[in-house]
Amino acid sequence: MFSYFQRPLSAASWCKKIVLSLTALGAIALPLTSCSKPSAPEADTAISQPTGSNTVTILGVIVGDQQARLEEALIPFEEETGIDVIYEGTDAFTTLLPVRVDSGDSPDIAMFPQPGLMRSLAEEGVLVPATEAVSRADLQAYYPESWIDLSTVNGEVYGVWYRAAVKSLVWYNPENFAKQGYEIPTTWDELTALSDQIVADGGTPWCIGMESGNASGWPGTDWVEDILLQTAGPDFYDKWVQHEVPFNAPQVQEAFRYFGEIVKQPEYVYGGTTGALSIPWGDSIAGLFTPEPECYMQKQGNFITGFFPENVALGEDVDFFTTPSINPDYDGALLVAGDIFSMLNDTPEARQLMAYLATPTPHEIWAEQGGFLSANRQVDLNVYPDEISRKQAGLLTTAEIVQFDGSDAMPGAVGTGTFWSGMMDFVAGASAEDVTDKIEYYWPEEFEESAAERSAN
Repeated sequence: MFSYFQRPLSAASWCKKIVLSLTALGAIALPLTSCSKPSAPEADTAISQPTGSNTVTILGVIVGDQQARLEEALIPFEEETGIDVIYEGTDAFTTLLPVRVDSGDSPDIAMFPQPGLMRSLAEEGVLVPATEAVSRADLQAYYPESWIDLSTVNGEVYGVWYRAAVKSLVWYNPENFAKQGYEIPTTWDELTALSDQIVADGGTPWCIGMESGNASGWPGTDWVEDILLQTAGPDFYDKWVQHEVPFNAPQVQEAFRYFGEIVKQPEYVYGGTTGALSIPWGDSIAGLFTPEPECYMQKQGNFITGFFPENVALGEDVDFFTTPSINPDYDGALLVAGDIFSMLNDTPEARQLMAYLATPTPHEIWAEQGGFLSANRQVDLNVYPDEISRKQAGLLTTAEIVQFDGSDAMPGAVGTGTFWSGMMDFVAGASAEDVTDKIEYYWPEEFEESAAERSAN
């Protein structure tokens, strides 16, 4: 998928004193641990006074207004410890970080936009296990095991999750559903029956937009990945992402065909296949809000809320349901995305910051103003500014089956190359077999060697 986090970030509820004003921060004398939740861990996450350089550096992908919001979330840590956090944002993160590592100029902490590069650097011995700063028991108190698994490489936990996205969502307009007497489907068969009923009633079930400039096609990868997770399960999904099974495996082709049963039926999609290929992905949600609905459903991650019309009331004019179940063995499986902090330099300051990042404090500071979700289950759901965000955060913190967006973790030539273009070819008329065979044929050889090594281990 295309990693897209664009919404205003957040100001804060760590201690209520902090959120009153930024200027009040300097007056806070309480230790950070005094404002943590009663059920939060205490032993390894307490913030101690700094030693050494009194600085810690972070390299990440967040820039602009969002960088300012992230830095705001770090203010309580700086005020309490006296440690200066120096954050550097770049849109060339995946290129720059390996160069910095190779030149001996690693940041103390990296904020990875997906776990693929994190996994690679952990396997190379570049990263320091997160458990050097936060015990596994404490991490388990903060995060569901499903999220800890996503940050585990060869039995070691290497990261602390921060900003998260949930992608297994289908959006709809409750008023439009109520007028027609439509009910929320809970299985794929019910979803298909609902789509048929909408067509029979003279409507169009779906709005789909796959146009995204040089990234066109990525919304289709999310459909296929979500369906594959629902049909083949998390173990097969993970092997597919790591190329321990071929890209063109029968289970993957089946997932393509499930998607094709929707996107390739002209009466199912607003504008037909031409519309799906040409409508910008952010514009495709608008069909839910037209006076006469152009469509009744749209599948997209939580970040689509940034493209809602200004007058749309979350939870009233729009709501969501999760991707309906296909295989009951994998009910409730979620496709997710997110940012994860990992430590490269084992310094006292870096350890203290990693411990702070695991606590609810920096999550709640960002979450309170909206446009931010966290998988940290110690975060108070009441800090989220709307019911939609609260429901989404609840999903992230309770799901037992969670898998990261596959294309983000694949080599760039595939995940942001042949997979994206292959989805456009598929919607334009190519078969699942032809598309997946082509992607498999052009899979990079160097990644093939890494997959073989992982399988051997």
